[in-house]
Amino acid sequence: MSLPIFTDEAIYTRWSQIARFDPNWRFISLTDGKQPLFVWIDMMIMRVTSDPLLAGRLVSVFAGFATMVGLYFLGKTLFSKKIGVIAAFLYIIFPFALVYDRMALYDSLVAALAVWSLFFEILFVKHKRLDLALILGMVFGASVLTKTTGFIFIYLLPFSLLLLNFKKEKKNELLRWGILAGVSVAFAYVYYSILRLSPFYHIINDKNSIFVYPIKDWLIHPFQFFPNNFQALFDWFFVYSTPPFLILIALSVLGKKIREKLLLFVWFFVPLMGLAVLGRTLYPRFILFMTMPMLVLAAYSLDNILSKLKFNKAIIVLFFVTSLLISDYLIINNFARAPIPTADLVQYINSWPAGGGAKEIVNYLDNESKKRKIYVASLGTFGSLPTYAVEIYLGDNKNVDKRGIYPVPSQIPADLIEKSKNMPTFLFVSNQHEFEQSLTTWPIKLIVEYRKGVGDSFSRLYKVQL
Repeated sequence: MSLPIFTDEAIYTRWSQIARFDPNWRFISLTDGKQPLFVWIDMMIMRVTSDPLLAGRLVSVFAGFATMVGLYFLGKTLFSKKIGVIAAFLYIIFPFALVYDRMALYDSLVAALAVWSLFFEILFVKHKRLDLALILGMVFGASVLTKTTGFIFIYLLPFSLLLLNFKKEKKNELLRWGILAGVSVAFAYVYYSILRLSPFYHIINDKNSIFVYPIKDWLIHPFQFFPNNFQALFDWFFVYSTPPFLILIALSVLGKKIREKLLLFVWFFVPLMGLAVLGRTLYPRFILFMTMPMLVLAAYSLDNILSKLKFNKAIIVLFFVTSLLISDYLIINNFARAPIPTADLVQYINSWPAGGGAKEIVNYLDNESKKRKIYVASLGTFGSLPTYAVEIYLGDNKNVDKRGIYPVPSQIPADLIEKSKNMPTFLFVSNQHEFEQSLTTWPIKLIVEYRKGVGDSFSRLYKVQL
């Protein structure tokens, strides 16, 4: 909870609050084209936590635990129990996971479902049983109810056939796999069809088009953005992984188990290339799920090295993990200066989307409301961090009247003037530069401000003074 609330976290937390108390809004996330499973889990955890943001972050904590366990079984099934243990250990110290397993965002849950999708795809292709097909269908269903990314796990299903020796495989067994695979996919689409109960279902495609080019749009400029997209995606992976870890991944091409390692590489490179080709708006978190198979490959290499070299094995382990541990230390103790991609530092700690100071300002307003009735205005409505922070923490406070202001006028709204005559009236601003010029003409006094990380963005609280 030391990390300030991020704008998207505020949105998802507010959705979960509303969905928890109003069954008519259980599909509220679809109003912004987002699937609802994260919100559903979040609203259940809210029942046993006092802090709404903590509830959302615990979803990611539990998802991270599920990913760790899944990597153990994945490594054990493909290679050995020892490699499974090493993969789980590498996940615990993987900076990419450490950042997102503490945030109320969808991506840790997506990563967990990716690992378990791959694990059950492997079990299914090996045993071709109906029960495994149904379980795989349920995991697929949970994936597509979390994020559209979940469909990638379905598209990757045929690649699990890489594990088969077609010379020894009987044709009727392949036919059986095909029929049962169809059952898994159909099961997933049955789950996904639940979303059609909402009148906002159609917004999903609109939202997807913001992040990924529809084919008809992509054909206008095929591969024009591929070089820059690929460089950005790989740079983010490089920074989060660190060079020694990448060495482990590269060394995994040596040795046996070619089919197994090829499958893991496919689960990284196929989605990465797809995103590089079609990506329209990219963030580092989009590749988190793709990096999970790389942890198993790194574990394979580390085990291989430790089993062949005779000198002090602790030194070998330290060589490969020290850079990861340094990143982890800074992520926990000095996030604003952590060696992670700039795009994440800007969003989560050092610039306007971050919520530095929001908690302190909300606490100040809460204390003021204990003395008398107050009025709180905030700039922005949907997606506005100040507005959502006030609604999340002061929504049930009967001594707090509130509203978001958008669009922002050049002159102070009349209701703020009227309210200020009868009660303390505050304006909560979270460094929205486009509004700052307008605010210079408003009769307001700065009460307190908080810098966001080490950037030049601030959260500010003003009081209306006539």
